[in-house]
Amino acid sequence: MTNFAQIIASRLDEDADRPAVKFDDIVLTYGALDQAAQRAAGLLAAHGVKAGDRVGLQMPNLPYFPILYLGILRLGAVMVPMNPLLKDREVAYHLTDSGARVMVGWHGFKEALVGGCEAAGAQAIEVVPGEFEGLLGAAKPIAEIADRAPDDALAIVYTSGTTGTPKGALLTHANILSGAQTGQELIDAKPGGVALAALPLFHIFGLNTVMNCTFYSRGMMTLIPRFEPDKVLEIMERDHVTNFAGVPTMYMALLHHPDRGTRDVSSLDICVSGGAPIPVEVLRGFDEAFDTKILEGFGLSETTGMSTFNLPSRERKPGSVGLPVGGTEVKLVDDDGNDVPQGERGEIVIRGPFVMSGYWGRDDATADAIKDGWFYTGDIGSLDEDGYLYVVDRKKDMILRGGYNVYPRELEEVIYSHPDVLEAAVVAVPDEMLGEEVGAAISLKPGSSETAESLQEYIKERVAAYKYPRKIWFLDELPKGPTGKILKREIARPVASDAI
Repeated sequence: MTNFAQIIASRLDEDADRPAVKFDDIVLTYGALDQAAQRAAGLLAAHGVKAGDRVGLQMPNLPYFPILYLGILRLGAVMVPMNPLLKDREVAYHLTDSGARVMVGWHGFKEALVGGCEAAGAQAIEVVPGEFEGLLGAAKPIAEIADRAPDDALAIVYTSGTTGTPKGALLTHANILSGAQTGQELIDAKPGGVALAALPLFHIFGLNTVMNCTFYSRGMMTLIPRFEPDKVLEIMERDHVTNFAGVPTMYMALLHHPDRGTRDVSSLDICVSGGAPIPVEVLRGFDEAFDTKILEGFGLSETTGMSTFNLPSRERKPGSVGLPVGGTEVKLVDDDGNDVPQGERGEIVIRGPFVMSGYWGRDDATADAIKDGWFYTGDIGSLDEDGYLYVVDRKKDMILRGGYNVYPRELEEVIYSHPDVLEAAVVAVPDEMLGEEVGAAISLKPGSSETAESLQEYIKERVAAYKYPRKIWFLDELPKGPTGKILKREIARPVASDAI
């Protein structure tokens, strides 16, 4: 079994009537999902799509997403998932860079779909509820699943572009299959389990950890188009959700939601956190409030969203992203690529079955990122005596204050330990004398009377003198990306009068 689309088709004799996808009152069984994917493949083939072709997909978390995803794979084509919030100029870039000649998009984003396709010279297929079902019904189903080699491309997942123009991480069928297998094993997902897809499926975290792992284990994926904590709690209770994956801001929102105590979420068994380090205070508070356990892991788009994880069968170390999984190797290196001693900080480099084959059409960027099979993540970490990995910070997020290295993650842990803090991000603020000064953008819980000065004193008592933030300013809410991850690059730095 090489083409991941065979995951759905391989065991239909026994699983055809098992629920696969749910959205409110709509339930697709594995048999119905397979039939719909056959017709999606037929629809795309009628637009000229064949094996190896790239197909853009811009879709919120709705049943159309897995149908189209599996239809693309059935043809042996390559999915190019896109954030539904991208504008036409950005859509055109993704289509042009990937060479996609067909794109399927949600009708609510028609302007971006049509404009992007026109600029890129691609065909647009619009998904309008009610009408799209007619298009599928009229399409000739394709039962055959194209043969794919393990190293053939399955998806081109674009990075967020924090270091320049977005690059497409080329993930293979072997990458995705390894990710699904390992994910299923890590949480011991079983047939009949229920995973809540609050993470966007166009993002590798939602695509692999939620959808692919659920399908591999023959569970049911229940969908929510966008994260809303009250709706998430409602669905957890309604569908008896057993598995939930999210980013730290999602766990913060659920933990602090006023209605969480009124919902029966006792079915919740395992929670997975990733995308950014989860503050220890949030992790412990959520565990206690929801009577479950959050297991934190580490991965990137370039590593199929996986590499290390806190294993259910091993000691969970708060603050650590766990041990290497699925045949992954992890080591830390200095700026010259030399291994650093155990306990010291270095750049995290990864080798194993989850590492992408390279950046699409970017041999230069691939050569910079992958050396001797090792992927250089750009993250700074440390390894303890038991091999547990701790992510200190993004290499580029490190603040160099007058010759001293300041790691924002360390300070954020301290800030989050304050009972009045809802969200926080530590960032560099330009400084004429020191080069960079330490700044903190903070969102307080409603009703708090804390000031920048009082918070500064709280932090000064807990960190070395060179580390505490000299600049503190308040925001109603910190800017976030599509998964809910705080986007430090979008935090406006204050003028002198706005912060201490």
